[in-house]
This record gives sequence, C-alpha cells and structure tokens, in this order.
Amino acid sequence: MARKSSASRRTKRKAASKTKPAKFVYYFGEGKADGNGKMKPLLGGKGANLAEMTRIGLPVPPGFTISTEVCTYFYAHNRAYPRTMQAEVEEGIRGMERIMGTTFGDTKAMPLLVAVRSGARDSMPGMMDTILNLGLNDETVLAVAKATNNERFAWDCYRRFIQMYGDVVMGVQKRPEEDHEPFETVIHELKHERHHTDIDDTKLSVSDLKELVARFKKLVKERTGKQFPNDPWAQLLGSIGAVFGSWMNDRAIVYRRKYNIPQEWGTAVNVQAMVFGNTGVNSGSGVAFTRDPATGEKVFYGEFLINAQGEDVVGGVRTPEPVADLKKHLPNALVELERIRHVLEAHFKDVQDFEFTIQDGKVFMLQTRNGKRTGVAAVKFACDMVREKLIEWKTAITRVPADQLDQVLAPVFDRAALKSAKAIASGLPAGPGAATGRVYFNADRAAAAARKGEKVLLVRVETSPEDLRGMIAAEGILTARGGVSSHAALVARQMGKVCICGASALNINYRAKTMSVNGAIFREGENYLSIDGTSGTVYADRLRNAPSEIIQGLLHGDKIAQRSETYRNFNQLMDWCAKVTRMSVRTNADTPEQVENAVAFGASGIGLCRTEHMFFEGDRIDAMREMILARKADDRQKALAKLLPYQKSDFVGIFKALKGKPATIRLLDPPLHEFLPQDHAAQSALAEKIGVSQEEIARRVHELHEQNPMLGHRGCRLGISFPEVTEMQAHAIFEAAAEVQKSGTKVHPEVMIPLVGFKRELELQVEIVRRVAQDVQAAKKVKFSYLVGTMIEVPRGALTADEIAETAEFFSFGTNDLTQTALGMSRDDSGSFLPHYAELEIVKRNPFATIDQDGVGQLMQIAIEKGRKTRPKIKLGICGEHGGDPDSVKFCHRLGLDYVSCSPFRVPIARLAAAQAALAK
Repeated sequence: MARKSSASRRTKRKAASKTKPAKFVYYFGEGKADGNGKMKPLLGGKGANLAEMTRIGLPVPPGFTISTEVCTYFYAHNRAYPRTMQAEVEEGIRGMERIMGTTFGDTKAMPLLVAVRSGARDSMPGMMDTILNLGLNDETVLAVAKATNNERFAWDCYRRFIQMYGDVVMGVQKRPEEDHEPFETVIHELKHERHHTDIDDTKLSVSDLKELVARFKKLVKERTGKQFPNDPWAQLLGSIGAVFGSWMNDRAIVYRRKYNIPQEWGTAVNVQAMVFGNTGVNSGSGVAFTRDPATGEKVFYGEFLINAQGEDVVGGVRTPEPVADLKKHLPNALVELERIRHVLEAHFKDVQDFEFTIQDGKVFMLQTRNGKRTGVAAVKFACDMVREKLIEWKTAITRVPADQLDQVLAPVFDRAALKSAKAIASGLPAGPGAATGRVYFNADRAAAAARKGEKVLLVRVETSPEDLRGMIAAEGILTARGGVSSHAALVARQMGKVCICGASALNINYRAKTMSVNGAIFREGENYLSIDGTSGTVYADRLRNAPSEIIQGLLHGDKIAQRSETYRNFNQLMDWCAKVTRMSVRTNADTPEQVENAVAFGASGIGLCRTEHMFFEGDRIDAMREMILARKADDRQKALAKLLPYQKSDFVGIFKALKGKPATIRLLDPPLHEFLPQDHAAQSALAEKIGVSQEEIARRVHELHEQNPMLGHRGCRLGISFPEVTEMQAHAIFEAAAEVQKSGTKVHPEVMIPLVGFKRELELQVEIVRRVAQDVQAAKKVKFSYLVGTMIEVPRGALTADEIAETAEFFSFGTNDLTQTALGMSRDDSGSFLPHYAELEIVKRNPFATIDQDGVGQLMQIAIEKGRKTRPKIKLGICGEHGGDPDSVKFCHRLGLDYVSCSPFRVPIARLAAAQAALAK
C-alpha cells in the first residue's frame, strides 16, 4: 500500500482540527441554556424542560445535563465514560460556582451542594434514582452550619445525603425478608429510644440528627464493608454512575416493559445547584399540577411541606398540605406559583406537573413535565383547552392516550349499594373509579395472588418504587400516609389504577399481616375492602359495581348520565375523531345486543360474526351434536335442518340491528370435538336426550380427538369435508338477508371462509355460497348485495394472496391464528414463557396483544401487496383481538387497511387510535 504524502497528511490533520468535538454536557443558568424543550431524545424530559424553563425566564437553579448518549456509551463500554466528559462536568461545576457564589467542597464558607437526578425521555416517576445535598462531609457540614447559622438544617441535610447516597450508590437497600427500608428502621428506632414515640422528622433535635449521621455511617459500613466517601468529587462521580446504573434496575425495567419505553433510549443525568426547602418555617418543597390530574378540573392542584425537601413530599413519609394552604404560611410564594402556573400552560400548551422549592420565601423551579393524568382528566383537559383556545381540536385528539378510554368506561360503585355500605375510613382521592379486592400488605404476595386469579387491593403504609409489580397486579392501591403527589398517586394515575392516599385511620401491622381500623381487623388474603378513588372513601367488604356514566348514557339512555360533563366530553372527542379518521372501526359481535352496543359506540358494521357461538344457545347445541354424530349425509341434513331456523333468526336480528351497515360473517371455524361433551356423565345425559348410545358418543369423541386441533380439522376444511354445513349456513345468512331487505332495511352480508391456505379450498366453498345466494334471491324474488372473501390466518394464505384474491372479494386478517402459525406459539400455552421472553427482550411486547410488526406484520404486508395486485379494490380488514390495541390499530392504518374490528367495548379506543393514526405525520 502506497504511503500518503506529507501534504495529504497535513490537510487531513487541519480538517480534523476544525471538527467540532462531541458534546456530552449541556449547561443552563442565568436565563441561558445550551438545550431547549425539543431536545428530549438527547437531554431527557427533565433536562430539556429545565433548559426551556431557563430560556423563558422562570427561576431555575443553574446546572447541567449529561446527555442520553453518555448512557448509551456507559453500557456499551463496561460502565465507563467518554474521555472528554470529565472536563465538561468540571466546567459545569465551575459555572454553577460562579452563579451561586459558592465553591464545591469549600470547608471555610458555604459550599456548593448539588442534586443529581435522572431524566428519561418519557417520564418514569420514581423508577430511577436521585441524590440530594451532594458535597457534604464531616467538614463541609460544619461550614454549612456556620454560614447559615442553622446547625439543625446542616445536619438534617447531611443525614438525608448519607441516606440517599447509601441507598442509591452504595446499595444499602431493603432485603427480601424486610418490610421497611433499613435507614427508615434506624430512624424509627432512634425516635422510640429518645422520644418514646414516632415523632415527626422536623421535631428531631440537632443531637438526634448527629446521632443519625453516626448510625447511618455505621449501617453503610455493616452492609457494604466500605466507609462512606468524604471527597465531593468522588461522591459526584459515584452518583452520576448510580443514576445511569438505575436505568437498568428492576423497577425501571418493569416500568419500561409496561409502558413500552425502549431500553436503547437511555436516561440523561441532571446536576443542579441545591436550593433548600428545609431551612425553617419560611421554606418548603412541593409538587403541583396546573390542573387536577385526577378529575381534570381547572384548579391549582398539588401539595407542599413546610421545612422539607422534595423527597419528603413524593415519598409519602409525611402527609403534605394542599398547595392552596400556602396562603396561610407563605402567601407571596403562592402568588408567585400561580404566576408560574399560568406561564407554564401558556408556553407548553398542556397540563404541567412541576416540582418547586421555596428557600427563605423565594420560589425555585426544579422540574416540569406534561402531567400524568387519568382517562377522565385527559378527556376533560383536551376538551377544555380547545374551548379556552389553548389548542385546536386536532391537537386535542392526540392528547388522550387511546388505551386510557378504558378508564373512562370503567365501572363505578352502584348508587344503591353505596347507600347501605359501611364507610370505615377516608383519604385523599388520587385515582378515580371503583375497586374491590382482598387486602394484601406486600407487593410480591399481591402479585402472586393476582396471578392465581384473585382480585387484590395493595394496602401499604406508603408505597415505594419497589412495590411496582404489586401495583400493576392490584385492582386498586390504598395507603395510610402520603398525599396526591406521593409515589402511589403518581404511578396509580399513570396506570389508571383506583387509588386513595393518606387514609390515616389505617393501622397496618406488616409482621402480623393485619390492618386495624376503628377496632375492626382485616387479615391479608382473607378480608375484602372496596375503595372509591373519586370520593376517597374506604368501605368494608365488597360493593356492587355499576356501569360508567358514558355506558349508562349511550347504551341505557340514562338522561341524568347524558347531562354529565364526562358524557358530553366523551361525545365531543368521538365527534372530532369521526372528522379525521380514514380507517373505519367495526365490531366483533355475535348477537343483536352486542351489535346495538357497538353501533352506539360508533362501530361502522361487523368485522367478525362467529357463527359457531350461535350453536351453544338453548337446545340448538343438541341439533349440532346430532349433526356431528351422524354417520350419513342424510342424517346430517336432518340435524342441520333443525339448526337452520335458529341461525336464520339470529341473522335477522343482527341485520336489523345493523340498520344497513355491513356484516362480515365467518362460517363454522372450530374443530367439531369442541361441541361434544368430554366426560362420561355429560355423554350419558346427551345419549338419553337424543336417543344415541353413550358408547357411540364416546367413540365419536375419540374419533374426533386431535393432537393439535388448532392446526387440525377446522375452518374451511370442515366445509370441504361436510359441504352441507356450508350450505346450511349460507341459506341461513341469505334467507335472513332477503327477509330483512324486503322489510325495508338494506343488508350487506360479507361471507368469510376461514383458514384458507390454498386457492382451491376457497373456490370449492365459494361455489356453494354463490349457488345458495342465487337460489335464495330467485326463490324470495329479492336482490341484495353481498361479498365472499376469506380470513388470512395461515402464512401460506398470506404468501399466495395474489392467487386467493382471484376468488376472494375481501381479506380479513385473523391475527390471533396468524400470530400462532407465524411464530409457532400457542396463544393458550405461551404464558408459561412469554413473561421471561419479555424480561430477556426476546420480544418487546406480547405478540398476542400487540401485532408483531417485524414478523406477522410482514406477512400482512405481503398479503396486502399481492392481493391488491390481483384485485386493486379488494376490501381489507382485521378482526383478531389486535383490532382493539391502539398500537396495532395505528400499524393497520399505515398498512392501508379499510377497517379494524374489535369487541364492542373496545370500539371507542380503536376509533381514537384510528383518528390519531390519521393525524400522525
């Protein structure tokens, strides 16, 4: 290889010298910031919004953000940092020293103390770690005491720092056998030794705090074998590493999995100059929302604690006061917070959840983010902000997470049941709705009980991020301490869980696994409670539920419900969705009542009517069994003749309920053995009823037994083996269609042949359907429009869709079975390993809940392209359970489907998701 000339090398060096070095640290302070609110992928939500608040002139303590790129580097390089990062961090500290007029590690004057916080792109409240008061040691604590002339404040900050650093960085955490955090246990023991009661933390003396510091250091040494570090720079580096490390802690992983936050996003780290809410009665900390995140009401909502740091508010250790009560303590601070509240909403155009500290009467902003909200609040926020001209109606559609409509439709307690119910306690309403379950006082035990099918309530003194698995499993969450900004409340709102916080009448004994309330004892796993997260009331025993106001208004015509704001806002949102949606939403329905419900929710027709469900009603199952047991075609015909009027009657009711909307009707799909009794007693009863020997029934059951019925004699294979079944069903459909059309109601049946993998399979079945349609129209002297198509649910059907489309007039993707056959996974059996697959990130989402876009999605894409090549105007839809999953609905929109279909009560969710897909860029 020829050597490059010296001139060439000089040119390259010159060019390289002009290349801007990678930037890893972004500074903010004094009204200026390197970043802005649009840089969340790089700076995380917290860092981006700190920069944005600084830019718009809000009082933000100075600091810097270490970007998410460092997090990616950290994990890719064995927890090491980019070479240039240290110098950028040192520059950031120097900038904070200049602005604050203090020096990091100063032992002679007030030192610079900093907070180190996480900041993911999407908010993950309480899931990652925070360290406050960093920079304190045995010498700097004395400098703080002297500079502030407040010895108690200095030692209170020091004990807090050791507790946070010891927990987060050094790993002094609760062991499996412990119900309390070890540092909290030390505090509890000292209070009872010295004061003989569980006094408030603010009542601890300087002597108490100094003793806590000593005991905390001893605990750190006992649990870790290491001394607590004194060097502030070592503390800072350790804290940065711990925050990056918390991205992969168990609770953060569980949270990301639940909310589909990609691991590769990483977290940023924010280092910010400390301001202090614990200097005395003119200071405090709080968390507030610009509107009520539980109900959506336009009120200043939040909490504060006088003489406290932020972790006290969200940790639930003390029950805070409502933010409005600041008027009694620090009225000027409340006026400033009201100003900031309006500035935030006007700038961010959304409800904000912000943290603040008041230091000696001056307000400082530590964070803002779009507030987590309940489904009811999300709909009200969206509608109200359009009325206030803060946003336009298309933006409002995007502001409501589609899956949160489940909460809006969720049941409430029955009014009559509430009148006779016994209220035993009350607390702060943190998550609206009604929940009933057996009480559990431990998150792991609650999750285990839920896995067994129990309805559980997680009841705790206060929750912590370690309780996340139990919170996910529970129907509702109840705490004895904490306020509406506590960890329990924040996470409950995110999950849409019913939640009550600060129910102080509860006395929980973790060791005995009991709770006492006014003399009544409730035992874990035995006793039930009911909680109303809208009113904050706790009831003994189980209460009966009633439908939500929306369901009462839409489906039951309840005039009182129809006048409610919740009902009116819901209808407004659905009206907006109808204006922009390209892809329609149908329903999976098998009865007229289901159809009526779905149409009331806005369904545009039926996407899947499962005809086999009709065979189980009343005595018709006996005729079906006679057909299956018949050995001759004539005998089968006689049995089918009994079924025909039943099926026809069902279709008449369905077509009338549709009022001219289309109906995709799937012919018989499940294997025949599912219709026969499997045990001896049931077989004997059937034998006596229909006059066939029990031995003959048992023999037929044995003959029909299949090793893998999902892949066996079902779907179109049944129709090909027993064409008289297809013929009977076609007669029922078309005779019903003729009758309803003659009565003046238009009908649009779409006959769907299931499980087609070969073109010839479809041709054989379509021949029967078309012949029957022609015969019925001639006999009834009526014309009606109809289509014949197929369900794409096996890979071969997708791969040969161009051939199948020569016969099929529509495709409906049966993604339940298409997922099973594409992945080679049984939907019924995969639960034994899918959770482990999710933990290992083999699968990002449950493929039976959300379409596997890379695998199953490719088969769908192939089928669509090939089908349209043969038949450009082929109708395309999806009728699997994925049709009600918002992410799957948006994927179907991108594929260009004409409709999705889902169960009736998922129709509003699918409609909102379809509208959001249409508005997406």
